[in-house]
Amino acid sequence: MSLGRELPQLLKQRLLYRGRKFDFEVNRLRLPNKSVGDWECIRHPGGALAVPVTPEGKLIVLRQYRFAVGGRLLEFPAGTVEEGESPFQTIQREIEEETGYRARKWQKLGNFFLAPGYSDEIIYSYLAQDLEKSEGSLSLDEDEDIEILFLTPAELEKAILEGDAVDSKTISSFILARPYLN
Repeated sequence: MSLGRELPQLLKQRLLYRGRKFDFEVNRLRLPNKSVGDWECIRHPGGALAVPVTPEGKLIVLRQYRFAVGGRLLEFPAGTVEEGESPFQTIQREIEEETGYRARKWQKLGNFFLAPGYSDEIIYSYLAQDLEKSEGSLSLDEDEDIEILFLTPAELEKAILEGDAVDSKTISSFILARPYLN
């Protein structure tokens, strides 16, 4: 994705950390203007997110503890794409595990990078409609602390505008879904 300009030349790549969810590398690049520098990058397999809408028009939103920010965030259900999974398979699995619902109607809303200044993580966003309660119980990962909320689109919009909902993937996906919400 060069957008018509010459791309930097990769001179050296060093993997500094290999983790469960992401890798961290430092890349030495030569820019088209011939200057040389190091760029740090988090490599992530990507994630998928659902904007789940109940038959009554409520949005299923999670209040989830996030260690990195030291608190709970309002978020739509989402998860990391696992090896061998497509983003769509990921979100079908995650919505059921995190909310106890499954969707019979899906629509791709779009995709976007979360923090392209230092990460290649991309989020694939879907609208999940015609929800039905699944037969099994919630299947949360051991590191998940989640409360399930049912909000109207107006309530979520108010939370965003008042600074109570600050998760970028949730805000972006809400904007993409807005034309489809009552």
